[in-house]
Amino acid sequence: MRETKEMREVYRDFLLEHVEKREDLAVLEADLSSSMKTDSLKKKMGKRYINVGIMEAQMVGAAAGLSVTGLKPYIHTFGPFASRRVYDQVFISLAYAQLNATIIGSDAGVTAEMNGGTHMPFEELALMRIIPKATVYEAVDDIQFKAILEETLDSDGFNYIRTIRKTPYPIFNGTEDFSKGFVQITNGSDATIIASGIMVQYALEAVKILEERGISTSVINVFRIKPLPIELKELLSGQNIVTVENHNKIGGLGSAICELMDEQNVQVKRIGVDEQFGQVGKEAYLREVYGLTTEKIVEKVEEYIK
Repeated sequence: MRETKEMREVYRDFLLEHVEKREDLAVLEADLSSSMKTDSLKKKMGKRYINVGIMEAQMVGAAAGLSVTGLKPYIHTFGPFASRRVYDQVFISLAYAQLNATIIGSDAGVTAEMNGGTHMPFEELALMRIIPKATVYEAVDDIQFKAILEETLDSDGFNYIRTIRKTPYPIFNGTEDFSKGFVQITNGSDATIIASGIMVQYALEAVKILEERGISTSVINVFRIKPLPIELKELLSGQNIVTVENHNKIGGLGSAICELMDEQNVQVKRIGVDEQFGQVGKEAYLREVYGLTTEKIVEKVEEYIK
């Protein structure tokens, strides 16, 4: 297993790499710079680095203003504060105004752990997906996160990247092609598991168990959740599909796949958070509570085979 870099270190190093090459970059934080390790950027960036304090809506408004002047803002805060707390500002000031900005929402879903329900976002992908022309990602590991960040450098419009602060498990080795918005990790003939974020690891664990039981399963990591890669429609046609995500079953990856395949006469079984708020707890405990486990994935796939 390769040594991984924390996601927050990837973000900081990406900005450090490009800040001198790109005079149009601006970085905004809302009193969480130490959490994302961007506090070291102030000396290099000067006035292009802004920590507004605990004022997330004002941070988005400031980013909109910077974008109007020709700058390209990168905005970070925890997922719920990057989405539901600032939704009107994101929708109107950034997206409706057709401005360029990238928001990084960290501590996705159960990875918020001991910060509890108020800080545990199970809904932000749904909120961001319904913003017209928004591009929405969920990063799996450090290598993929870097690739997504690089893609946003020269993209126009509004981007949202869902991520976590640390990299719990390396999935990719750097040789993958991330240009399509998805990566097929394993090939199988009986069922296809579509996973995003931290759940890719558990999908791969499920594949090993299913293989021992004589069931051949594909795993596809869809990391660009909007717009969904159009190639998926043909790839998934006729497949037994299970989606798994660290997010509400409504409005996230599973919903997006159902929308994509609605005329393809395929069945989609979805694993995600079902009508529940977040709560305090360690990640392993919370995954059990919300049914985000390897065993649950195995169970859903086997429903097709029985």
